[in-house]
Amino acid sequence: MKFINKLLRDEQGATAIEYGLIAALIAVAAITAMQSLGSELNTTFNTVQSKMAEGNDKAPA
Repeated sequence: MKFINKLLRDEQGATAIEYGLIAALIAVAAITAMQSLGSELNTTFNTVQSKMAEGNDKAPA
């Protein structure tokens, strides 16, 4: 009986779960931010590529 009472009062497992939830929340936020940033980078690179192509078309041969 003492063993069960000791387990019920032990909060180390709860702390580990809380840290796990915090880590999961940070991971979700990071993934969301990276997806948004990835879309913006893709647009930027496509713009640069098209501008460079225009510059090559106007260059003297």
